[in-house]
Parts: sequence; structure tokens; C-alpha cells
Amino acid sequence: MIDSHTHLDSCEPPNDELLTEARRSGVRRILTVGMDAASCRSALVAAERYPEVYAAIGRHPSSAEGYDDRATEVLAAFAAHERCRAIGETGLDYFRDRAPRADQLRAFHAQLELARELGKPVVIHTRAAEDDTIATLRERAEGLDVILHCFSMPDRLDECLEHPRWWFSFAGNVTYPNAQDLAQAAERVPADRLLVETDAPYLSPQPVRRERNRPAFVVHTAEFLAERRGMSYTELEHAVEANAATLFGW
Repeated sequence: MIDSHTHLDSCEPPNDELLTEARRSGVRRILTVGMDAASCRSALVAAERYPEVYAAIGRHPSSAEGYDDRATEVLAAFAAHERCRAIGETGLDYFRDRAPRADQLRAFHAQLELARELGKPVVIHTRAAEDDTIATLRERAEGLDVILHCFSMPDRLDECLEHPRWWFSFAGNVTYPNAQDLAQAAERVPADRLLVETDAPYLSPQPVRRERNRPAFVVHTAEFLAERRGMSYTELEHAVEANAATLFGW
């Protein structure tokens, strides 16, 4: 199994314990995601230390205040590392609005261009900003592999499916009893465009919802998705492992 999106630097306990537990659960590859300069550095350190860990380098929209050309230069330097396999997470967050929307858009546009220059997939965060996120991707992400991290737009699924290089990554919230629309969307995503993630330490899946999320818990989400899609766990595992290998080259 893979965890296509986690934040090791925000998880507990320490990485040695987290990754030992993940290995025991059958998690073979992990993408840990940077959201600002400090977490990008941490992601690369973890990727250097642990052979199953790779990094994504980006500036989260909530950390986009004051984004400028120098910020892009810093990201580009991080992204040149051989263990960096994606750009992001980037996108738009109008729910928390922790950064001016103009800065969020500037950072989003810059990171899409950086992904294009480097030939890397881009990891997308969107919350309460679906219209602007989809419009931006349509206008600026042609030819890119786009990962809709923690997919949360079930009512826009058909629009997203129209783009053959948009990928759908489901986190623990798909398992929640009140998320039937999201679970139904997960049933419809083609197997060759499907990913599974934790977004740890957030969004623990239903069987462990009272605990802080961590990479080992991705198996609970995978088990749920396999059941909803009428697949065996092994079939789902093979599909998402192949998809992640295609995207991240690991």
C-alpha cells in the first residue's frame, strides 16, 4: 500500500516509530508534503533518511501571504533534490482565508508553472474555492498531472473526470458515515486514476477516528474503498501502487 499524501513533520510519534508501524501495516511508499520552507526542509530530510519516503515541495495557500518571485526560487531549489517527486501542495483555501486571495492565486500560478518547468506532478489543495480552483486548473494546468488531494468535490466529479490527467486521492474522511456523496464519488473514479492517502495527522479514518492520524492508518481507508468499489484489497493495492509509481517515479 502507499500513502500518497502525509505530513510527517506534524505527526506523532517520531518518524522512526511512525515508519516502523507503517511498514508493519504493509505501507511501502509515502509522499510527505511540504507547506512552507520549514516543512519542505523537513520533508527532504525524511526522504533522505528513509528509503520508502519521498517529498513534495510546495507553499500551501494558507501560507501564501507575501508570495513573490523569491519564494518561487526557494521552492525551485528544494524541488531540484532527487527525492522531490511532486510540487505542492498548492491551491486555494477560502474557508480559512489565512492569506490574501491575491497572494494565494499568485502562489498557485507560480507553482503550476514550476511543475511544468520541472516535469513533475502538482498536488492540489482546495477548500471552499472549487470554482476558482477548477477554472485555474483548466486555464493553466494543461499537460500537467494534477493530483486532487483529499478529493472533496463530489458534486464536481464529472467535470474533473473530463480531464484525463487529473488524479483523485481519497483520505480518511471518505469513510465517515455522513460522507456518502464522497464515497459514491470514490466508487466512480477509474481505477487507473485513483490514489489513497492519510493527510496525517488530520482526517483519521472512521475505525481510528479518535486517534491522531498517521501513515499506517491508510490501510483503513484502502479497505473501505475496496469494499465500496467491489474489489479485493489486493486488487486495490495493486492499482494504487501502480498509479503512484507512474506519477512519482518511485
